[in-house]
Amino acid sequence: MKDFWEEIEEPKKSKINKKKIIILVLIVLIIALITTSIIIYFSNEQARDWIDTNIFRKEVKQDKVTTIELKAEQTSNVYAFNKYIGILNKNKFNIYGNTGNLEKELEVQISSPIFSSANRFLAIAESNGQRLYLITDKDITWNATVEGNILQVYVNKNGYVAVVITDPVSKAVVKIYDPQGKELFNTYLSFTRCVDVSISNDNKYLAIAEVDTSGTIIQSSIRIMSIEKASTDPTNSLENTYKSESNKLITNVKYQDKNKLVCMYTDSISIIENNTETTLIDNKDKKVIFQSIELTNNAVSVEEKSSGLFTADSLVTIVNTDNKSTKEYTVNAVAKEIYTYGDIIALNLGTEIEFINTGGWLVKRYIANQEITNIVVSDSIAGIIYRDKIEIINL
Repeated sequence: MKDFWEEIEEPKKSKINKKKIIILVLIVLIIALITTSIIIYFSNEQARDWIDTNIFRKEVKQDKVTTIELKAEQTSNVYAFNKYIGILNKNKFNIYGNTGNLEKELEVQISSPIFSSANRFLAIAESNGQRLYLITDKDITWNATVEGNILQVYVNKNGYVAVVITDPVSKAVVKIYDPQGKELFNTYLSFTRCVDVSISNDNKYLAIAEVDTSGTIIQSSIRIMSIEKASTDPTNSLENTYKSESNKLITNVKYQDKNKLVCMYTDSISIIENNTETTLIDNKDKKVIFQSIELTNNAVSVEEKSSGLFTADSLVTIVNTDNKSTKEYTVNAVAKEIYTYGDIIALNLGTEIEFINTGGWLVKRYIANQEITNIVVSDSIAGIIYRDKIEIINL
């Protein structure tokens, strides 16, 4: 029989693991610190500028960057494409990497170049000449000689090339080549002037921006052609024509993803999708100094806005052409020029350049000791061009 008088043993108290508690507290503090830092970064402009400069190291100065030396007595044509800087001089096209080292030298029989690039492809044509080259990565894929004088060249991200040419018969001829250099078709403009061309990212459509100045009013229009149909029957390849309002001057067109065609006019930017043209950015009654559609799925407008009696800011408005959302970025100076490519917008402020992305965030700030007059930019690299050197900025 159990002895009820037996002393009942008290349950053991669990030991507190101090090490685990300390680790947990540290994790909570770190998460709180990161969250607070993120909130401050997004909400406080001065704090964000300090973090960008001192922690993220987004600010670079002229004497701290890699350079490519130029011969001051020679005229060099410089272009940024893919992850390279290309320099054309005396029929030699030298390709440099982001460390400033020469990686490839190509023989290119062109003295006055027109450039166009997308993805891995670079098209180079002789302005008012006959020669044309397509470079893939760092090698020449094909070259051709055309009849007439080349006015413009365009390459899409898959290597399809469009060339605008003038000849004695037509005001303009547009030639299309596939990535291997095979000529697919020609289309002729006898009564209008070709302003710009673009090939869709799926290689199905060619857009031609035209301007008719023969009458008392300016008439802009956009012609959409099927590349597949034009390759077999050019006379029956027209898909659609969009006429703009009278006296509205078109300056650029660019196909973006999902066959969206973005159109830039002198006073607005619009988009053609689902056979309808709608306005994205209306610049009427605004002091717009620059705008561009040479971006990936975005368009940008830069407006000068007064910030004081003798001061003004630059308000950068970025519109996503896919979801139509808008981002803004303000610079406390008046931009002298903008350069755009892919997801990068470069604002030349005189002795500074601010590189921002299409999300409206600073990517890199370059500070020079002298006036900046020329920039080349791609998605991952930029070149600041001076008389005797090119300074490389990795983005």
